[in-house]
Amino acid sequence: MFSPGTESAHELGRVGDAALIPTRFVWPYGGKRVFLTGSFTRWSEHLPMSPVEGCPTVFQAICRLHPGVHQYKFFVDGEWKHDERQPFVMGNYGIVNTLIVESEQLGPTFSSSTGASNNASRMITTQMDVDNDFPRLDGPFRAPENDILISRRRVCEFLSQKTAYDLLPDSGKVIALDVNLPVKQSFHILHEQGIPVAPLWDSYNGRFVGILSPLDFILILRELEAHGPNVPEEELETHTISAWKDRKQQLYRRSDRLGRPLQGLAQASPYDSLKDVAVKILQNEVSMVPIVHSSSDDGSFPQLLHLASLSGILKCICRYFRHSASVLPVLQMPVTSIPLGSWVPSIGDRNSRSIAMLRPNASLSSALSLLVQAGVSSIPIVDENDSLVDTYSRSDITALAKDKVYAHIRLDEMSVQQALQLGQDASSPYGLFNEQRCQMCLRTDPLLKVMERLANPGVRRVFIVEAGTRRVEGIISLGDVFRFLMG
Repeated sequence: MFSPGTESAHELGRVGDAALIPTRFVWPYGGKRVFLTGSFTRWSEHLPMSPVEGCPTVFQAICRLHPGVHQYKFFVDGEWKHDERQPFVMGNYGIVNTLIVESEQLGPTFSSSTGASNNASRMITTQMDVDNDFPRLDGPFRAPENDILISRRRVCEFLSQKTAYDLLPDSGKVIALDVNLPVKQSFHILHEQGIPVAPLWDSYNGRFVGILSPLDFILILRELEAHGPNVPEEELETHTISAWKDRKQQLYRRSDRLGRPLQGLAQASPYDSLKDVAVKILQNEVSMVPIVHSSSDDGSFPQLLHLASLSGILKCICRYFRHSASVLPVLQMPVTSIPLGSWVPSIGDRNSRSIAMLRPNASLSSALSLLVQAGVSSIPIVDENDSLVDTYSRSDITALAKDKVYAHIRLDEMSVQQALQLGQDASSPYGLFNEQRCQMCLRTDPLLKVMERLANPGVRRVFIVEAGTRRVEGIISLGDVFRFLMG
């Protein structure tokens, strides 16, 4: 497409090096081989772009450019492309992206990590901050309050217009457990079926009375181990779910954020609005609520239609607003510009909440205690540099049902790494970074990207990491997003 020239990018860089400004280009849409070319290479040289460590679908290249207006384009797997999310114009080579590099410090300021010069330069980045050796944004940008209010109003209007019927899949199954099943049998059913929770059916009274979740198994194993050196298998064999629920109510009297006791099973009707369903999930601090159709006219049993979750509701929001992002101004704003999530103290100027993290060699007992005490769905597992290596979730507890491992171990003697290995395939040895388990974003990513990650089934937290090192900088949960969007 482009004719060869006589000067390479390196040769161009030798002219007036003092005026050259490091500028980062990013292609965040994946590919096998990605190249960059532009007016700064006289459209003659294709500069290879490298995948960002921990984000294999994101490619970057850093060039030293003279101040001024530049045009550029990407060559991805043999096809010329431009980034539709960045400024672009129709140029001599078709549609090309444009970039302005300024030598004066204007608007948001950028400072070099070396601090060697008083003449700070402004560097315009195309997508995100990825390298500690180059300038990065100092002052935090804050989303305009009016944009936040407009976005919240429109999301609430949308959720109020849609009902729980919109969550029902075209086909599928929902598994319910009888409250008189032994705990051991229910434990194995959840593991074998690969499901995290199941509604509980009381056949005597003909109604749904609760939810069995991974938290129940965590509390059961902790309590049983406290009474002996190993978890006695006969305890799990003889105790029914109903007996455990009665015991749990005595030991753990639950209350909401305002200190009010939580009563009974939170469930929803298919005619309830999505806003009402989301509020029920948040107020009762549960991962999902059953959608139940009851007909008092014919005296039939209630029908379990679906298990509604925040991720399912979020998927509806993303699907509706994805192609009209301008309607929700906050969708394209970086997550650090929004009062959202938990962050390490050095990020932003909001009131930071501490982030619970564990090393791979920490005991499983400490991980379970942290899950219960912190009231979170998962914990990032990090190395000595606080770089993300894995995550331990509440639902991972069901892996102990494999070969009845729970009957042969002590929770304080098994490490988190060993516990995670139980759930690994033999073909995928522990130690390889699992991107499906660890959903990540960068702090410069827009809110829409975080929402789309959280809309995936089974994902309840997204880890905000530093590109290149995967150092954990923050965590955004499903609850965080809904509390923000619903005000």
